[in-house]
Amino acid sequence: MSKDKTTRPGASGRAAAPGAGWSLPEARAAVRTRSGPFFTALERTRQPMIVTDPRLPDNPIVFANAAFLALTGHDADDLLGRNCRLLQGPETDRDAVARIREAVEARQEIRIALTNYRKDGTPFWNELHVCPVFDEGGDLINFFASLIDATRAHAAEAARSRLGDIEGRLAEAQRRLTLTQSAAGVAGTWDWDITGDRLHVDDRFARLTGMAVPVANAGVRTNAFFANIHPLDRMRIRLAVSGVLNGAEVFDKEYRLSGADGAIRWVHARGRCLYDEDGAPSRFTGVLVEVTDQKRVEERLRIAQTAGRIGAFEYVPGFATVAVSTQFCNLLGLMPSETLAASAVNALTVEADRPLLDPRLREVGELPYSETRVRLADTGEIRWLARRGEAIRDNESADLRHVGVIYDVTATKEAEVALRELNETLEARIRDAIAEREQAEDQLRQSQKMEAVGQLTGGIAHDFNNLLTGIVGSLDLMQTRINEGRTEHLSRYAGLAMSSAQRAAALTHRLLAFSRRQPLEAKPVDVNRLVSSMDDLLRRTLGEHVRLEVVVAGGLWLTLCDPNQLENAVLNLAINARDAMPHGGRLTVETANAHLDDAYVAREVGVQAGQYVCICVSDTGTGMPADVIARAFDPFFTTKPLGQGTGLGLSMIYGFAKQSEGNVKIYSEMGQGTTVKLYLPRYRGDLEQAVEVSAQAPRAERGETVLVVEDDTTVRSLVGEVLQELGYRTFEASDGPSGLQILQSDVDIDLLITDVGLPGINGRQLADQARVTRPTLKVLFMTGYAENAAFGNGHLGVGMQMITKPFPVEGLATKIRSIIGS
Repeated sequence: MSKDKTTRPGASGRAAAPGAGWSLPEARAAVRTRSGPFFTALERTRQPMIVTDPRLPDNPIVFANAAFLALTGHDADDLLGRNCRLLQGPETDRDAVARIREAVEARQEIRIALTNYRKDGTPFWNELHVCPVFDEGGDLINFFASLIDATRAHAAEAARSRLGDIEGRLAEAQRRLTLTQSAAGVAGTWDWDITGDRLHVDDRFARLTGMAVPVANAGVRTNAFFANIHPLDRMRIRLAVSGVLNGAEVFDKEYRLSGADGAIRWVHARGRCLYDEDGAPSRFTGVLVEVTDQKRVEERLRIAQTAGRIGAFEYVPGFATVAVSTQFCNLLGLMPSETLAASAVNALTVEADRPLLDPRLREVGELPYSETRVRLADTGEIRWLARRGEAIRDNESADLRHVGVIYDVTATKEAEVALRELNETLEARIRDAIAEREQAEDQLRQSQKMEAVGQLTGGIAHDFNNLLTGIVGSLDLMQTRINEGRTEHLSRYAGLAMSSAQRAAALTHRLLAFSRRQPLEAKPVDVNRLVSSMDDLLRRTLGEHVRLEVVVAGGLWLTLCDPNQLENAVLNLAINARDAMPHGGRLTVETANAHLDDAYVAREVGVQAGQYVCICVSDTGTGMPADVIARAFDPFFTTKPLGQGTGLGLSMIYGFAKQSEGNVKIYSEMGQGTTVKLYLPRYRGDLEQAVEVSAQAPRAERGETVLVVEDDTTVRSLVGEVLQELGYRTFEASDGPSGLQILQSDVDIDLLITDVGLPGINGRQLADQARVTRPTLKVLFMTGYAENAAFGNGHLGVGMQMITKPFPVEGLATKIRSIIGS
């Protein structure tokens, strides 16, 4: 380092900045000057110390006392002027070095421990304290560092840590040994000091045998070994222990232990006696293994074999005996035994049958399945026994063992004989059965047809009676008004009569279309308008437990079909859906434009590709299996109970769709509901304008009050008109719930006139519920369906009468007067 620099410390002792000409001797002299009388103490203290000067390049050491030189093995010549990194070695903590460097650059104090190396390369553990030194003006002039050789303390701490690791590993090994013993089923160990008459056991042995835990180091009296042994096993174990103490080599026994809670545990004890130099027994040691689970498995196996009448055996070919189970003996009619003579077992086999124990089978693997007849030893009865098993070769002795089971198959063999006899006469019985079935099917088809005709004609009669009532009543009123010279309402009555007549004609047309005797009357149809107009009809048909949703598509095309038949098809689908939802649900009627492509029509017979209008009826009902879907469109096919379905509804829809050059398709899953899609071809013409005829309901007048409940608007209107002519005040209701609401109010009602066949609540149910709060209410029933005739004689209460549709106005008036006046 150059010494010809002219820069020197000033009077105040401030130094120039590093690199400004400051020299190593000058830096050392400055340290001696600033230390004053303490410099001698710095040199002679046993605490290793150094001073570095950050103003010089690389912050070199400018002072090191004798203690530091002695610790590091360096002399002053090779130490001064060098950076402290000369103490670093290959295993010095680099993170600690980086932290020291950061503290120096930040002019901060730091305490840290790291490994340093002496000049001869030996390491020592250095606890280093580095402190910056500033002058009066706050400028950094030196770093003062003191060192402590903590090698011994660190080695002691490392030894303690290694000892702790060893102890931890020892504890872990002990824990693993305990787990291994538990997993292996070793419940505990004992060491019986025979000469000292003391028993030393571990905690597992003590817990299992009911001893107090922990057991004293001095052990317990030897009688504790027998304390909790089951009374039935205690004497046997005492004798076995006595045998070992008197020269027997091995103690190997299974016995039961009785717990304090009354629980029974099975253990397997295995031990050996140790002898002293004189040959006298000195110690009796061993292990105790709990085998309760094994015993339970053996017990379950024995019960299973007994319950299933399965006998187990183990046989070594060439040996004279065979090890067997109790059930094996029972199956052969022998007294229970653990070992039987192989020749005695095979002697019970019927001649010419395979022996149960075959010494000729010498191949390892599954034994050939065999069925053998045996003559029971106790009764002489012949029984069939089956044998299954495997041939196993022992690894130690190389002996071949047959291990297997036998079981009784007599019932199966007898069933096979009966089946062969049955098959011999099968063809004749099949012919007879087919003939009987065909006859029964013919009778069933005839019965279904007659039932279908009865259901169909009954419904038609009901509708026609309603229509004829409107026609006859309207004409009768017209005649009365003409005779009186009054003409103000003749056109209205004529309109009512015409409306009923037109509906009757439409019904007749649908019947002819169903019978295929008359072509369908195809018209341009707005399906959205038709479906919307059916809203009230569908809701009355479905009842209050089924929620109806109608979703019509915007921009729906027109179609060309018979509107009456389409209305009937939608109604039939709604009725079927209602019946499939006995506990209620949701019915959705949707319309949409559809295009049937070539892939679709390839799967359907008689359908052409193109544009169609789709009417989709979906329910949340019980659904249909695939076999029912396949037959759903067959005429007279129904899944409903007798009397609840004709089987004509879906066949009418199928015929209508095909006649209209369309198609119908069913999609359904059991429990997921059903969807029926009706496709009708698109019509590109214009819609014809329909003329609607409407009638206004009559107004009420003063007089006695009558409630008319009738779902047919025309009939209800006509009856109201008659009542007005007679001077009665009237209320009208279109269904049972609406009528019941009026009857349960405070309105005075002198007479209830009700149709019997109302939707939801029928007429008789309405009258019975009304009489709960109005016990003297008088009732006139109107009926137009022959099935309701049985509702009459003998079933009407006091104040109840019946009139049959269609009826003349005078007859109705006379009936009303007679009931109210009675």
